Amino acid sequence: QGHLVESGGGLVQPGGSLRLSCQTSGRDFSRGAMGWFRQAPGKEREFVASWRWGDTNTYYADSVKGRFTLSRDNDLQMNSLKPEDTAIYYCVAHSRRVITSALRIGTSYDYWGQGTQVTVSS
Repeated sequence: QGHLVESGGGLVQPGGSLRLSCQTSGRDFSRGAMGWFRQAPGKEREFVASWRWGDTNTYYADSVKGRFTLSRDNDLQMNSLKPEDTAIYYCVAHSRRVITSALRIGTSYDYWGQGTQVTVSS
C-alpha cells in the first residue's frame, strides 16, 4: 500500500516562493504518474501539474504555467505566488501509466496525500 506525505507549505507574501515536497513509501511510482492538485476554500479541487513515465513533457494548469515548476521527484517549486494560489495542495500518484488526456482528472490517481496548506497573504 502506497503512502504520500506532503511538506513545505506555509504562509508567504505575494510574490514570494515556496517549495512543496512529496515523500513516497510503500510503492514505486516511477513508472506511473505523479503530480499535484489543490483545493481553495469554497472551490472544487483542481489540477496543478503532473508528469508521467515515458513522457518528457510536464503538464501545468494555465493558471500556474511559467510560475510553478514540477520536478521528476515530484517537488513543486512555486514562484511569484499570488493570493489566488492559497489552497490546500495535494500530492497525487498512480502506479501505472496514465494517458495524457486523463492527467488533469483527479480520479486518474489512486493515491493522495493528506495535503499541505499554502497561504499567500500580506
